[in-house]
Amino acid sequence: MTPYYDKDGITIYHGDAIAALAGLDSESINCCVTSPPYWGLRDYGEDGQLGLESTPAEYVAKMVEVFREVRRVLRDDGTMWLNLGDSYTAGNQDGLKPKDLVGIPWRVAFALQADGWYLRQDIIWHKPNPMPESVTDRCTKAHEYIFLLTKSAKYWYDHEAVKEAVSSVQPPRAFGRKEYKAAQSQGYTTARDLAVEIGQGTDSSSGNHFGRVFGGETTRNKRSVWTVNIKPYSEAHFATFPTKLIEPCIQAGCPEGGTVLDPFFGSGTTGEVARKNGSKCIGIELNSDYCEIAAKRLAQGVLF
Repeated sequence: MTPYYDKDGITIYHGDAIAALAGLDSESINCCVTSPPYWGLRDYGEDGQLGLESTPAEYVAKMVEVFREVRRVLRDDGTMWLNLGDSYTAGNQDGLKPKDLVGIPWRVAFALQADGWYLRQDIIWHKPNPMPESVTDRCTKAHEYIFLLTKSAKYWYDHEAVKEAVSSVQPPRAFGRKEYKAAQSQGYTTARDLAVEIGQGTDSSSGNHFGRVFGGETTRNKRSVWTVNIKPYSEAHFATFPTKLIEPCIQAGCPEGGTVLDPFFGSGTTGEVARKNGSKCIGIELNSDYCEIAAKRLAQGVLF
């Protein structure tokens, strides 16, 4: 395979995802971060493109085929972060009625699970600035899913790299009966849970005192709802990944110096974020216009 672009640890291949993946070595990828074309959303004008299948079942089958090849090239300790949005039907398809929500993300996730992937987590991408909708018989959609899938039960995951700052929680200075009640009011089962979560608690034989916790900003394990604004890139199609959405995936899922894969590379955001975080990246893109946008952007170091 001849790369379309190959510089500074980032390689772009122009072509079909399955065909290009076939040219990669088995177990050569540390982490995959990607967002395939959504089903029934738009025509990108390319023969063999995904997303225009006549039924949801056909789309799901194609996704399984693509990600089976991703699983082959992924290391045994590798992770995959898969972003998918949903859509509504306009006609009767696969038992769905007009106006039915298809449930594409979960259909794909369950199919990948059945094909051998470990389905480790569903993450909600909360969009404070969602695309406006003119509907009046349901809420405006302001979220999508990111699924964390793995090849093995044990895998690389750096939870320290993605810990969240906790400035709103003001823990008590010492834990006793009153402090237990205070912790429970903040959603913790016991004060010990609060102390352990922020990494400042120490267990004791009495079970009533868990050390002294001092005030100030602390950290906690990253939550499964990620609030990230949509930030369109003027030269790319509007389905561009926000960098803030990709950063925790790569920080947690790829060791420094490792290789990130995006088989639906688009405008190249995954490559730019990988480079920023000290990782290499391989991108595959069917649309030659997007290959050019990504190559230009990466050469200029454009990060948005």
